[in-house]
Parts: sequence; structure tokens; C-alpha cells
Amino acid sequence: MDRLIYTAMTGAKYLLERQATLAHNLANASTTGFRADTVGLRAVPTVGQQAGTRVFTVETTTGSDFSQGPMISTSRNLDVAIRGSGWLAVQGTDGNEAYTRAGAIQVGSDGSLQLNNGAQVQGTSGPISMPNDAQSVFIAPDGTITVKTASAILPTTIGQLKLVNPPLESLSKSLDGLFRLKNGDNADADPTVQVASGTLEGSNVNVVDSMVGMIGAARQFELQMKMLSTAEQNEQKAGTVLGS
Repeated sequence: MDRLIYTAMTGAKYLLERQATLAHNLANASTTGFRADTVGLRAVPTVGQQAGTRVFTVETTTGSDFSQGPMISTSRNLDVAIRGSGWLAVQGTDGNEAYTRAGAIQVGSDGSLQLNNGAQVQGTSGPISMPNDAQSVFIAPDGTITVKTASAILPTTIGQLKLVNPPLESLSKSLDGLFRLKNGDNADADPTVQVASGTLEGSNVNVVDSMVGMIGAARQFELQMKMLSTAEQNEQKAGTVLGS
């Protein structure tokens, strides 16, 4: 009897968390460069002298979906999208280097290049700043940024975006939505990573799959609740039989 309760109770708990993950993905279906979160469930036996036959449901294989999102043309020179595999290096709010596929670059009040969440874009030689008299900007496929200023006849190179391509299994998503190396190190720049200027990569969330997943999780949750109700009814009937 209690084995049924353990399984149903833990299954219902993690189904609620799966619903939360799917809802989070849906909420970011239009977020530039967003990578959908994934979650899996599996059953494991409870370790203990008195509970060797009990089984829990636990989360497993949690991570992110690294598939390519749709490429969206914006015709804005500061917008960049990674072609194929790779990441754009930024400085997170914690001061450490992090990685993202969101390339909607903006010029901050201090002239620094940053994303709309305030993360400062990193160059191969450190942060990149835009001249005050910049009139136009061009970002080459290798990430080199060239600007035309009012005070110079020829365009000037102000830096090169730091583009990296670490193994996907070495990355983990932080609460701020940025990815970091699990060992805390900084990834080396990869000259093979290319960007497309005037383009953004959309979210890779499949809205239909997420909605179907939410419906399926809701039905599974109802099943777990019915199992708990059945276990309670069986226990009541067993108590009646034993008491008679």
C-alpha cells in the first residue's frame, strides 16, 4: 500500500515541477536566443533498512535544448546571430564571463556595448566601447567591429566580439538565463565561429510541443491523484476488514 503512495506522491510532485518548466519555456517563446529547458523523470528505490521496497520518482537528465532557433532578419547593424554552433561572450551581473545566443547589442550610456539585460558584451581583448562620434557601424562575420566616425576619414576597428564554442556538456544554464562553464573557467575564443549581422536568432521553444506537454502532464497529475485516492480507499477497506 505504502509503495503506491510513495510512487504517486513523488510523481505528482515532479509533474508539478515539469509543468512549471513547460510554462517557463512558453513564456520565453519569443525571447531572442532562448534555449528551452528540458526535464526527465525516473524511478529509484528508497535506501534504508526499513524501506527497501519503496520507490521514489525523481528528476533526471535536466538541461537545455541546444537546437538552432529561427533566424530573423532585422536589418539593424548591431544585431548579430551565431551561424551554427557557438556563443557570444558577455559579462554577467555577477562579474563573471557568461555565454548567450542573444545578439541584440545596444550602446550603453557609457558607450559600452551591452545586451538589453545589462550584460556587457566581451571582446577578445576585453570590453568594447563605441566612440561618441560614431556615425555607422559594421560587424564582420568573424565578429570584428568597424565604425565610421565624424572625426576620421577611414573606418576604425574598435574591437572583435569574443565568440566561443565549448562542448555543450560543459555548459549549464544559470538563473539569469546565461550559460556558464560548469568548472567556472572562461572558454577560449574560437576563430571558426561566425556571426550574421542584421539578424537575430529566435527562441527554439516549440510552442505546440510545449502545450501538448502541459496537457499531458496535467492528465498524468490527475492520474497520480486518483492513485492516492485509491490507496486511501483500499486502506479504509482493509481497516474495516481487519476490524470486523
